[in-house]
Amino acid sequence: MIITKRRPVSVGEMITKEYLEPLAITQGQLAEVMGVSRRTVNEICTGKRAVSVDTALMLAKVFENTPDFWLNMQRRNDVWAALHTPKRRARIAKARPIREVFT
Repeated sequence: MIITKRRPVSVGEMITKEYLEPLAITQGQLAEVMGVSRRTVNEICTGKRAVSVDTALMLAKVFENTPDFWLNMQRRNDVWAALHTPKRRARIAKARPIREVFT
């Protein structure tokens, strides 16, 4: 796993910069074609909501790409956040390989 100091591009940034702005569509219009509320799209675009499998499937259909594209982007951000949040990193550091405990 490659760990960088720079936060990966978020799903919200990708949607906004690579799709909404170039296509000149609003969050409301995206919400309509996805079949979700404008609030849902807004929360994804502002980083307040993570992308679920269902949402990734909808985004893939709307933007004609794959759900893996969206899920991998979300996963990269989730891993980065876990490794760059001191409290979470300390908790993760406490884990030990099972072979060290039971052998």
